[in-house]
Amino acid sequence: MSAWDQFSLDGKVAVITGATGVLGGAMARGLASAGARVAILGRREAKAREVAAEIAAAGHEAIPLPADVLDEDSLQAAKRKLLDEWGTVDVLINCAGGNRPDATVFGDLTFFNVPRVDLEGVVGLNFTGTVLPIQIFGEPMAKQEKGSIINISSMASQKVLTRVMGYSAAKAAVDNLTRWLAVDLAEKHGPGLRVNAIAPGFFIGEQNRALLIKEDAPTGPGDSPVLTERGQQIVDHTPLGRFGEPDELVGAAIWLASDASRFVTGIVVPVDGGFSASSGI
Repeated sequence: MSAWDQFSLDGKVAVITGATGVLGGAMARGLASAGARVAILGRREAKAREVAAEIAAAGHEAIPLPADVLDEDSLQAAKRKLLDEWGTVDVLINCAGGNRPDATVFGDLTFFNVPRVDLEGVVGLNFTGTVLPIQIFGEPMAKQEKGSIINISSMASQKVLTRVMGYSAAKAAVDNLTRWLAVDLAEKHGPGLRVNAIAPGFFIGEQNRALLIKEDAPTGPGDSPVLTERGQQIVDHTPLGRFGEPDELVGAAIWLASDASRFVTGIVVPVDGGFSASSGI
């Protein structure tokens, strides 16, 4: 096997939760371009079909897999559909997640009056919404004693960021879960079953666009977007001086999904433009 062949995903079946979103969709397209057959798992069935159709139109294999990461019955149904279609699961990327405005400590909302229902909602989506897909799609991987599970963490799990208390705690739990599972699954199901995570820095997505970019600011052709105060703070503390582009997560995802990382497990890889390395001074 040549060095480049190690990165091939030919013949592998990958499930990406949250693949109807910006970052999950980019990783789904990237894995498909590396040869994987990709299942687009998300709550929005129409969007899942749209992403799968785009991948198929590019000459790759993809199927929509409508499901809710917090609904075990829908995940079990999705697994049955996938196994009936392709017979196996080799890669799982847990990209479903995000924050909630009502769990964001800002303005009149303080730590002391964050509504419990919203706090539990954001923790549930990011943590439980990672655990359940692993339990369901990881089971066939355990039986075949090989596979790659890739969780999506966040810079918020590693550095204290104002406002996002519940989201930060949930992503820190995802980091811990990643390391715990890497040990547990390898010891019980062999060295072919690996668990790692990617911690993105700051990327513009559907949920955070309004927090980072002034949508109503006037711009001309070719002008860069006008940043909010928070957006500018982030860029100022990112050594590469910009937000990430969604396809800049693809290389790390392919590496962790492929045989190129077959001796790598239990790590959290930052893809953050140097944010985690910078003290801000």
